[in-house]
Amino acid sequence: MKPILYSITITLFTLQMAMAQDTTKPVIYHPEVNAQKEINEAVAKAKKEHKHVLLQVGGNWCVWCMRFHKLVENDTMLTRLVNENYVVVHVNYSKENKNAEVLKKLDYPQRFGFPVFVVLDANGKRIHTQNSGYLEEGKGHSPAKVAEFLKQWAPSALNPDNYKKDN
Repeated sequence: MKPILYSITITLFTLQMAMAQDTTKPVIYHPEVNAQKEINEAVAKAKKEHKHVLLQVGGNWCVWCMRFHKLVENDTMLTRLVNENYVVVHVNYSKENKNAEVLKKLDYPQRFGFPVFVVLDANGKRIHTQNSGYLEEGKGHSPAKVAEFLKQWAPSALNPDNYKKDN
């Protein structure tokens, strides 16, 4: 009888731990969401606020996606750069919803792996696709490389009025 009770206790404890881990894991991608609608709303907001749209394509299953999200969330400089220059949309890619039509319109950014970043201008035109591998360093993303990427594709970086014209 004792071995059976012991087995049941261990099984229940293991299940409880697994469920607790799932609830503490951040959920930033939502398979049930209409990604195209969210992108359209982000473009409208970006136009109004003179920003670009930053699409982070990935999934809750992707450890590198979670690492990137955590880095930007916890680094005040990166948070500021994102908030000042971009409207962010997390585009889900998972077995539940691959957002195939959305990614087709974006010229298949998933070919670079995950996460992958797509920058749209305030009119919704794709102006850059960024392979996140170039932003990695060690077991995460380099804050300096991410900051450089965010600065290089910010609206002000692409404004010709910010550059001296040759006479």
